[in-house]
Order: sequence, then structure tokens, then C-alpha cells
Amino acid sequence: MKSDCMQTTIYQERKKDPIEMFHSGQLVKVCAPMVRYSKYTKKLFWNAGDCPLIVQFAANDARLLSDAARIVCPYANGIDINCGCPQRWAMAEGYGACLINKPELVRDMVKQVRNQVETPGFSVSIKIRIHDDLKRTVDLCRKAEATGVSWITVHGRTAEERHQPVHYDSIKIIKENMSIPVIANGDIRSLKEAENVWQITGTDGVMVARGLLANPAMFAGYEETPLKCIWDWVDIALELGTPYMCFHQHLMYMMEKITSRQEKRVFNALSSTSAIIDYLTDHYGI
Repeated sequence: MKSDCMQTTIYQERKKDPIEMFHSGQLVKVCAPMVRYSKYTKKLFWNAGDCPLIVQFAANDARLLSDAARIVCPYANGIDINCGCPQRWAMAEGYGACLINKPELVRDMVKQVRNQVETPGFSVSIKIRIHDDLKRTVDLCRKAEATGVSWITVHGRTAEERHQPVHYDSIKIIKENMSIPVIANGDIRSLKEAENVWQITGTDGVMVARGLLANPAMFAGYEETPLKCIWDWVDIALELGTPYMCFHQHLMYMMEKITSRQEKRVFNALSSTSAIIDYLTDHYGI
């Protein structure tokens, strides 16, 4: 089995939609039968320099998650259990935000990973959304903390909310009730907004998702993605054999603010890696 096939299987569990997290069951299914899978796994989990690498999983089975954690632990600094994704496919299959209503399952997953992975300093964290009744969220967080979770990231919306304002006040209350680190998440699209959310919530840090997809250089102080960052991504993707859909989609995000509507239509319609490189060379060659 070629490594690029394994990447496609895990990045793209379904044929149409790339996912932002690894499916623990798929990772175990693909990697475990290989007697010598380490060289393939290394290509999936490329770690640049001193940057911590946390692998996020879609999971709803403690045993499969612990098996997946054992596979990635030689190449990563920790895992994160996604208990916050509100997408319909995730909710329907028992992943993501539906897990905030299953505190016992979350506890069991954290506990089993802790029992199976003995690597010193290996973190086990969870990312959640909030309940309408915030007491339930605080209770979930306390149970996770008691089981040994390393930190908790809180997206300040319920599973039903999409574009409504983020409840930063709720994140602040959760932080005040915890002794482990709490990370704030939601609608952070610039370095200034990150600093404001950090101050409002009193959390130990902030997590940025869509804002960094649009501008991976945000924390370096850039207001939009610099061209060097785009070419760095091209070099990394080509070196690692990144699946085309993932490669193209990240570039669409990164170029959102620096392309016109007409340019977007042309670029988004490109259908091969070579066509993308030709387009970038013709329009932004350096």
C-alpha cells in the first residue's frame, strides 16, 4: 500500500469532503495490519522543528482511540479528542459535538489512552462546545479533569449555533471552575482579536482555526497571507505528497484575501497540482 493512498484514506474518509481530524478507526484499520508501518506513519505526522504536534481524532470508541494513540505517539506530542465538531456527518456517526452529552464515554476514552500510552509528557486533551445549561459543561469539564485530561479547549457556541456571537462569558466561567489549562476558541481572525479574547476570558491561551486557514502567518503579525507562506506550503505539500484536495483547499483559504472574485473562480476550478503550480508561477512567481 502506497503512503499517498493511506493519506487519502485518512484525510478523506468520504469521497467528497476532506475532514479536519483523523478518524481513529480508519487510522487503526489502515496502519495496524502493516508489519512495518512506521515509515508510512512518519509521512502523515511531519513535525517541523520544535513545534508541538497534536493529532486530533474523531472518536467514539475508547479501545480504537487508545490503539490509534499508540500508533501516533512516537511521532506526536499528544492527541486531542474532537468533542466539538457540529457537522451533520460527525453528529450522525456519534463523533464531535454529540460527545458533550456523553461525559462517561469521554471519561473512558481519556482514561484508556492514559492507560495505554506511557510516553512521558504525552498530552490528552479535548475540544468541546458548550451546553445551553452551562452547569452541564462545567460538570463535563470537571469529570474530564478528574480522569487526567491535560487541557480543554472550549468553543463558545452550542452544537446548534453557527454564526451567532461567541459566548466568551461562558468560556470565562468554565476557566474559573478549572485548575487545568483552558483554551478559548471561536471567531478569532486576527492577532488583535486573539489578544482581546485572551484578556476577556482569562484563559491560558487561544485556539484559532478558520483564521489561520485564511492566514497561517497571523501570529507573525501579518494581516493577510504573505506570498512566501503560500510558496512554503507548496514546497511542504509536494515534499510530503499531500493529497490534491487537501493541497488545493488550503490554498483557496490562504488566497481568499489576495485574489479578486474573477481570480477565485479561475483558481478554484483548477483540477491538478501541475495546473496550480503553473497558475501560481504565472501570477505570483518569485
